[in-house]
Amino acid sequence: MVHDIAIIGAGLAGLSTAKTLRQFGFEVTVFEKEADIGGVWSASRRYPGLTTQNPRETYAFSDWPMPADYPEWPTGAQVQAYLETYVDHFGLRSSIRLGREVTAARPVGDGSGQWTIESRSVADGSVETRTFDYLIVCNGIFSIPAIPPYPGSDAFREAGGQILHTSQFTDPEIARGRNLLVVGYGKSSCDVARACLEVAASTRVVARSIIWKIPKKLANKLNFKHLFLNRLGEGLFRYIEVRGFERFLHGPGKPIRNAMMNSVQGVIARQLRLKEIGLEPDGKLETIARSTVSLVTDGFYEAIGDGRIGFHRGEIAELSPGQARLSDGRTVPADVIICGTGWHQRCDFLDREVLSKVTDDRGNFRLYRSMLPLGVPGLAFNGYNSSFFSQLNAEVSALWIANMLVGGLVLPPEAEQRRYIDSRLAWMEQRTNGKHSKGTNIIPFSVHHMDELLAEIDLRLPLLTRIRQWFVSIDAAEYAGLLPRLLKRHGRPLSTTSTGRK
Repeated sequence: MVHDIAIIGAGLAGLSTAKTLRQFGFEVTVFEKEADIGGVWSASRRYPGLTTQNPRETYAFSDWPMPADYPEWPTGAQVQAYLETYVDHFGLRSSIRLGREVTAARPVGDGSGQWTIESRSVADGSVETRTFDYLIVCNGIFSIPAIPPYPGSDAFREAGGQILHTSQFTDPEIARGRNLLVVGYGKSSCDVARACLEVAASTRVVARSIIWKIPKKLANKLNFKHLFLNRLGEGLFRYIEVRGFERFLHGPGKPIRNAMMNSVQGVIARQLRLKEIGLEPDGKLETIARSTVSLVTDGFYEAIGDGRIGFHRGEIAELSPGQARLSDGRTVPADVIICGTGWHQRCDFLDREVLSKVTDDRGNFRLYRSMLPLGVPGLAFNGYNSSFFSQLNAEVSALWIANMLVGGLVLPPEAEQRRYIDSRLAWMEQRTNGKHSKGTNIIPFSVHHMDELLAEIDLRLPLLTRIRQWFVSIDAAEYAGLLPRLLKRHGRPLSTTSTGRK
């Protein structure tokens, strides 16, 4: 019987999983290698200019709203402070082991589903080993920075140059009076370039491809959440299985759907003056569904337009002291290089035999419902589903896991789970042109994913709520009643901190 559970990672997924499982009566221990909680919001990983992409009511946990005095798009520091209050309110502090990195996680060899966890203290290197009944991996898909091995990087560094990932660039003073070269065109790259504009001697961005970005307010009036953070917004993109009104949008009503997308695309292009500054993407707006949806950084395009930020299409071909040669042959000054170049999706603490069952030969995670690997007892994942509503997906996934652990879910046969995994990976590969983050990207189908999980555990949102979500943005509070319903179903008491509405 499962009683004692290990959780790796104290970000959104780890915290919501720990809180949910504790309320079901499980003992949990959360291992976090950083000195504070928060995952991507940790002080050790916050780059200058970091804010949420979502407005606060869509990015909060369902039962713990963000403070009313937070701005609509909270800063990274505010999100981390909010998570600290979540931990304290729900009594999780004693369950979290900060500064302890899991170096090995091995299944006990008797087939019981138990796991032996080896962790190392970041402070003094001391090693502890302990056995748990179950392991849930919540280290996320943004935990191992990917920095390209640029030719000439050793000589560049020896001359005093610095090469950092955006998650390692936590102090803008590093760029003061120096030539800054930012690699990439995602939100983190644009945020860093804009945030350092006043301190760097020069600021340039180099990017291989140009993607569509979404303004916080379209035409400077309409909040993007009303178009993209609801069921209609998701319905504009074709899901793996089209149902209900979506059959109309991608069938007889497709001309209407196309006109809507083209209209929004035109508004964005004019608003950001993309043609004038040479940054209009080649493809259609609907390509935002292929990899990630990136919000416009305040002031970024204005700085491109007036020349304060230089922009180069291409990539770094070679580094030398104080400069970078780009793929177009141009040489630009560079003292600090910040790479918004993505992440490695890996679990280095799992041994080769386990990894061969968790991933395929291309590194894609093979997980039923983005959580369960086949043939590995006592192991689950949460947070391996990059989405618009990361915190809500983590909460709903935690409910699914809890329901499974207390015997409320009969899983389909392994062959059926395998067919599900195969079809999802093939679909993700096709629709994203291979940019599916090793099978972990569900953007822009966050609500679809949650609906499927809730249906499988018979815990759907009320019909009127689902209808309302077609027309207005998702409010996290709409999911607050799910946990009490599930606790009641299984005869578990509703603790005084089960719902934390302020």
